[in-house]
Amino acid sequence: MGAYILRRLLLIIPTLLGIMVINFALVQFVPGGPIEQIIAQVQGQGDVFEGFAGGGGEAASGSGGGSDQYAGARGLPPDFIAELEREFGFDKPPLERFLNMLWNYMRLDFGESYFRSISVIDLVMEKMPVSISLGLWSTLIAYVISIPLGIRKAVKDGSAFDTWTSGAIIVAYAIPGFLFAILLLVLFAGGSYWQIFPLRGLTSDNWAQLSWPMKIADYFWHIALPVLASTISAFATLTLLTKNSFLDEIKKHYVMTARAKGLTEARVLYGHIFRNAMLIVIAGFPAVFIGVFFSGSLIIETIFSLDGLGRLGFEAAVARDYPVIFGTLFIFGLIGLVVGIISDLMYVLVDPRIDFEKREG
Repeated sequence: MGAYILRRLLLIIPTLLGIMVINFALVQFVPGGPIEQIIAQVQGQGDVFEGFAGGGGEAASGSGGGSDQYAGARGLPPDFIAELEREFGFDKPPLERFLNMLWNYMRLDFGESYFRSISVIDLVMEKMPVSISLGLWSTLIAYVISIPLGIRKAVKDGSAFDTWTSGAIIVAYAIPGFLFAILLLVLFAGGSYWQIFPLRGLTSDNWAQLSWPMKIADYFWHIALPVLASTISAFATLTLLTKNSFLDEIKKHYVMTARAKGLTEARVLYGHIFRNAMLIVIAGFPAVFIGVFFSGSLIIETIFSLDGLGRLGFEAAVARDYPVIFGTLFIFGLIGLVVGIISDLMYVLVDPRIDFEKREG
């Protein structure tokens, strides 16, 4: 197993490098970069622009025709454009910029946001609590509900209980998360009916003055609707996965043998079937958490006015804030690859009979 883990760890390097190369190359052909955006601001606000790159430098003044390399730059001083290029590092060729970026990332230096005057790491850490709250609680709730429900559906396969719960699950899976989130706002956040839950934020404005029990209650009060909206689709998928896993195991010969020995149904179900059936469900927990953590968070965060990583990534892409874009891409790409290894280790932990080294051989 050690050799397998070592190979997987070594594969992280070329995989992550490929991700960064592809995205860096694509960005070179995308119009509307940070310099174009600053030019648009200068053209709209006048000839004076101070602190244009996170407080890093001052615009050079002068007269001239401006550079035709950038859209809308006509009429701006060439020195001003050159200063912008030096400030953002665009005076160097793309290959040199890419290699410098990788070297900085190897030293855990992810740079500073172009437009926020804050380091990428600090920015990610600032937004992380919102995304962790959504991802962690959504995943835990989905597992707590889905596993018992899926087991019950497998045991009662074909019954009325199985039929109506399947209908409810299909409806839940078919409802888009953002539509369900809007429905929750309308019903329970003062949209048209009841003002039970707050409309925005992760905590109240007076959270710092609250006692610890009140802080915990306030936190869950704010996170209830966003987590419910994030859980709906994961809950449906996980329930059906659990049911199908148990149905596959129930039909196997070792189950019939256990029943023939006179074991109780509960002993057969939880003593023999459970471990094998739950292998794929439990071992997939890290991947499910990462999936909920990243997917769909932008819409949920926007609807509930939560300032998390989803909105950060979207705003960085719109503003062409390349340090934030590539820094978060590198960090979360690395996290995703490591989580893949953790998922494999979870399989071995749940069922030691699994040997990835023999399968590769």
